[in-house]
This record gives sequence, structure tokens and C-alpha cells, in this order.
Amino acid sequence: MTNALQIDDWNGATGARWADNQERLDRILAPYGEAALEAAAARPGEAALDIGCGTGGTTLALAASVQPGGRVVGVDISEPLIARARERAAAAALPIAFRLEDASRAALPAASFDLLFSRFGVMFFDAPAAAFRHMRAALKPGGRLAFICWRTAAENDWARLPIAALRGIVPIPEADSAAPGPYAFGDRARLEGILADAGFTDIAVRPFDAPLIYGIGSSREAALDDALDYMQQIGPVPRLLADKPEDVRAKGLAAVREALAARLTDTGVVIDGAAWVVTGRNP
Repeated sequence: MTNALQIDDWNGATGARWADNQERLDRILAPYGEAALEAAAARPGEAALDIGCGTGGTTLALAASVQPGGRVVGVDISEPLIARARERAAAAALPIAFRLEDASRAALPAASFDLLFSRFGVMFFDAPAAAFRHMRAALKPGGRLAFICWRTAAENDWARLPIAALRGIVPIPEADSAAPGPYAFGDRARLEGILADAGFTDIAVRPFDAPLIYGIGSSREAALDDALDYMQQIGPVPRLLADKPEDVRAKGLAAVREALAARLTDTGVVIDGAAWVVTGRNP
């Protein structure tokens, strides 16, 4: 998908589903956001740019970290997500500027930020090296880059599990691992090369694995229902089952539910997640 297609998608059904599931997403992704924020080490008085800020969970955390005296700008291509982020910032009374823009092309003041940050918001650029080069120009000399991104689909149960369950029920398109999308930076060497081409130095890419608690509830059955409901809204399932006949959808969801049941624990439905925590510096 090109940036234009991403913009259409995130301003349509995908963006609406993510906005509706904001609390769920923040809970499920909390360990990953915390790992990225720890790597960023934002300090009072700093200026930070949150790239692909979504509904603003990490933007709020950054804004608290840079007080007193700091400022945060959150940029995202999705109007539904930015609208929700603005609501949350207003409720928290934090000084955050949200911009509905594509960070890879937005007019960003040169050498104005101490930190470029992202939680799963940088894997969708159609020309990633150019995008990072453009954003690096907004960093002050010596400024920092810190983000978290998914590793490969094969390492992430939230992708692998439903795709395996649906194989043979619906067509599974061949995936280009380097195409813009959640797994675009799964290849460590490719990711390091993109950032080096963009001019970053002191690049460090380390694995980060944490369980994703997809389903919770008052009983094991309720947790399984919750996990299936979530998986129907976020991830590959909505795309793979879109416009399919009702009998095919029912068969597919039954297969996904069976796969989720194998991951049911007393804590909830627990599946594996695998990411990279990435840091770098502007020379």
C-alpha cells in the first residue's frame, strides 16, 4: 500500500475500528509502549514528535515526561484517531499539538525536536528511507530517535494464528515482507540499512517480546468471547473475511475461535508478540 492508500484506509473502517477499540489497544499494547518510552527517556524541557500517534496514549505519556517546560507534537494520518487523541489531551489538560498529517511529508520545522518517537507508527511509509530522512531534518543535532515496531508475521501470534486458522477457508494473499504494513521492518538488516541511509548514527535494534493479553473476562468463556470479538476488529481477520458469504464467515470465525481457545489461560487469552525496540541519533 502506498501512503495514499494508507491514508484512505486509516480514515475509513480501519481508523474507526481502532478509535472504537482505544482502551483495549492501550491495554494490550501497554508493555510495548512502556518499552519504547523507556528507550526514549524523554526529559523535562524537551520537544518530542510522536509519529503515527494514533489515539494519543504515548503522546500523553511523553507530554507528562517533558514537563515542566517541554512540548509534544503528535502526528497521524487518521482523522478518527486524531479526534480521539485531542479529546484525551483536553481531558488531561496537557499542552499537546495534534496534527492530521503524513509525517513523512509534513512541513516540520528544521532542527526543532530533541526526540522522534513512535509506537508502531513508522512501518507504513511507501519510501521509508526518504521518510526517515525527512523526519531526521526536524531533529536537533544530537537529537534522538526511539521507536518500537513489529518483527515478522511468523513471530507474532496476532498475525500468525488467525492466518493459519483461516487458511483453506478463504484465500490468503501472498505477503511482501518489505511492503508498507505492520511487518515492513521485520528484517533487522533491512531496518538498519534504512535508518543508516536516512543519516542516523548509533543505531541499535534489540528484540522485545511480551505476551499480548487479547481476551479478558469474568470467566474463561467470556475471555474467549472477548478475544474473538477483538480479533474480528483489529488485525488480519477483518480484511480476510471482508465481503465473504455468511457461511464462510461463520466457518472462518469458528476456526479462529478454536485457535484462540488453545491459548486460553486463567489470565485470559494470551498470545505471543515480537517487536524491535530501535534507537538512533542525529549526528
